[in-house]
Amino acid sequence: MTDQSQLALRIRRAKQLERGFLLLAWLLLTSLAAVFVGLFAGLFQAGWERLQLDFFLTFASRHAARAGILAAWVGTFVVMTVTAAVAVPLGIAAGIYLEEYARPNRLTTLIEINIVNLAGVPSIVYGLLALGLFARLLGFGASVLTAGLTLGLLILPIVIVATREAIRTVPNAIREASYAVGATRWQTVWGQVLPAALPGTLTGVILGLSRAIGETAPIVTIGAVTFIAFLPPAPLSADFPFLSFDWVWSPFTALPIVTFDWTSRPNADFRANAAAAALTLTALTAVMNGVAAWLRYRLRRRQQWQ
Repeated sequence: MTDQSQLALRIRRAKQLERGFLLLAWLLLTSLAAVFVGLFAGLFQAGWERLQLDFFLTFASRHAARAGILAAWVGTFVVMTVTAAVAVPLGIAAGIYLEEYARPNRLTTLIEINIVNLAGVPSIVYGLLALGLFARLLGFGASVLTAGLTLGLLILPIVIVATREAIRTVPNAIREASYAVGATRWQTVWGQVLPAALPGTLTGVILGLSRAIGETAPIVTIGAVTFIAFLPPAPLSADFPFLSFDWVWSPFTALPIVTFDWTSRPNADFRANAAAAALTLTALTAVMNGVAAWLRYRLRRRQQWQ
């Protein structure tokens, strides 16, 4: 057999192997999609009748027909507000420092390794940490603040990694052009690097928040309430300075909590409520992922036009 025939045989085998892997990938993707569609169809069939306006505007009840998720979705919103306020500025600032300012040495290498490792730590570990540190040692209790800090720590490595990866995609020519006209390092980072890295950064932030919104183990560990019939205090006040932060100390519940509680009930009507709450949580997650994709598309198109 000549060298050309051997080469042709190797190329043919490589193409056959590539087609085999492609077929396997499509089969796995189709199987996963079918499983997801089946699960979602089961949830929709079990809970679509409860997806009415009063279900979203009433509090929890011991009677399944009168139970709603008002406190749950409001609690989810306020907890995610604290989570975003904690994780987004710290994560973006840490990513900028590690990528633009920190010098390569043993300390920065150790920090980078720890960030990657923290991204894979089970969420229950963050719940146990928050229970000992925030709830008991610092005395925050089972409050909105404790839940927001816990979930903020949970997604902080995700935000840092996403910010660093987005900054790495910015061409060095942009930095060099900024330095050439006399800009300082901070002016270059703030005015040139961050806007160019904004699509990837926002995508990572929203994906991190979409993960946090469905976490159950950490907020169960810190003592989130499963049955609650009131809302946190309003953030606005009639007295100066017209802002109130009493809501951060309020007890709370969330959509994952009520879903978990209703699923454990033996009554079939409560399981229908759990399916409806799970559909609501799935819809919120899908909306957040859709917003991330839309923002990335719009910002990249804007950068291309500029």
